[in-house]
Amino acid sequence: MNITLENLKKTYTSSTGSITAVNGVSLKIPENMIFGIIGKSGAGKSSLVRLVSLLETPDEGSVFYNDVRVDNLSKAELIQRRRKIGMIFQNFNLFSSRTAAQNIAYPLEICKTRSSVIKDRVAEMLKLVGLEDRGSAPVSTLSGGQKQRIAIARALAIQPDILFCDEATSALDPQTTHSILNLIREIQAKMSLSVVMITHQMEVVRDACEQVAVLDNGKVVEQGLVTDIFSHPKSEVTKDFLSHISADAGRQEKPSLLRWSEDGGKYTLRFVGSATGEPVMSRLSKKFDIEYNIRAGGIQHLPSEDIGTLITDISGEEGEVKKALAYLKESGIIVEEDA
Repeated sequence: MNITLENLKKTYTSSTGSITAVNGVSLKIPENMIFGIIGKSGAGKSSLVRLVSLLETPDEGSVFYNDVRVDNLSKAELIQRRRKIGMIFQNFNLFSSRTAAQNIAYPLEICKTRSSVIKDRVAEMLKLVGLEDRGSAPVSTLSGGQKQRIAIARALAIQPDILFCDEATSALDPQTTHSILNLIREIQAKMSLSVVMITHQMEVVRDACEQVAVLDNGKVVEQGLVTDIFSHPKSEVTKDFLSHISADAGRQEKPSLLRWSEDGGKYTLRFVGSATGEPVMSRLSKKFDIEYNIRAGGIQHLPSEDIGTLITDISGEEGEVKKALAYLKESGIIVEEDA
């Protein structure tokens, strides 16, 4: 299921004034992949996902599923369309009065599915999320990771063609986050789902998504392949996300970007793939009459390839520095210079 958004706008009005939460967003979300939407608090992520998932109607613009407009459906049509959409939330939204299995069964009961079908489907979903032995467990006895697995099972019980994950790992510890992201990737591949992940964590984008759109003040400021965004960020908000990214979720590693000096750092160098293992700076100092001072560095391990980052100063005569920077670019290193 591919999703197309055309100039979506949404304004909320209260006694204190009005806020345009989504301001002219146009996006194409390809089918059969995990697509990330990232932004800081107040960027408009949650408002956008409510529009895309048909929980709210945009003030302007259109939403298309597989080239069929869906934001203007009748009430009856909207109910039917929503039943093919799965949703996972930060706070799980499980019924505390129900067991794990009964929570999974709930959306099937709403659709008036036969009890025999519900029983088989619940067992299938429990196995899918690795909790075959926890079906009869009260929700209160489950860990945070188990609750999210039950929430995932419930969302998938209706066999959706789109799965929305709204800050689905924000309430989890890093190790549990890692396992949940792995589970979502496995499920997406097995079921050929279109998955949209809304997050404020660049680590989630790095570890789970193939493409990403960056939101700021209700607008898309950058979008593309995750590898391209990590290796060549264009917007200031994306660069800020990357500068504060932590180690791979749930893995016992040092932070992916270590900064040991807050001073200087005029040049940011990004190395893609095999270039991350090359002694580029050593060659640079031997080839040109320059000195360099590394202020920060690290490697991001993306599913497809590694992206290395060095924040450094390069000093010397102007002509030598220019030649050194040109050499870096010719060597395939992406060079960003602070103003």
